[in-house]
Amino acid sequence: MVEDNGTELDDGGPDADDIRPMSFDIFVLSLNASALLHLGDGGADSALDLPLARQTIDILAMIENKTRGNLSGEEERLLHQILFDLRMRYARKVQR
Repeated sequence: MVEDNGTELDDGGPDADDIRPMSFDIFVLSLNASALLHLGDGGADSALDLPLARQTIDILAMIENKTRGNLSGEEERLLHQILFDLRMRYARKVQR
């Protein structure tokens, strides 16, 4: 952030040099983190919100369907494993 006089302010956030460039893996992992928060599995601050968890899982499933055949083996395995884990966690939460 820059003040009117041209000096930079430290807003407490990460510097641009500290942020990793976006990749498919990071994108999928960020959606995974979001789903885990909605499932109440993201630590003390996360609250259970099953509709939002389901929506995030559905988004990941849509990405899996739309990218089929266009991912590397590693990307495909990551997405498949994350979807399997989230679906199992979701099923356990719904059964309670």
